[in-house]
Amino acid sequence: MKKLASLLFACTLLALSGCATVQGIGQDIQKGGQILEDAATKKK
Repeated sequence: MKKLASLLFACTLLALSGCATVQGIGQDIQKGGQILEDAATKKK
């Protein structure tokens, strides 16, 4: 169980390492949403 918790913690740290702040995470999510929205618009 401890190994699983350690693995999940390490994965979380790696995932968040690209975003230094909560604002950075929000910007990344917003950018991803914009890409999806643009792709959906082009399909119409």
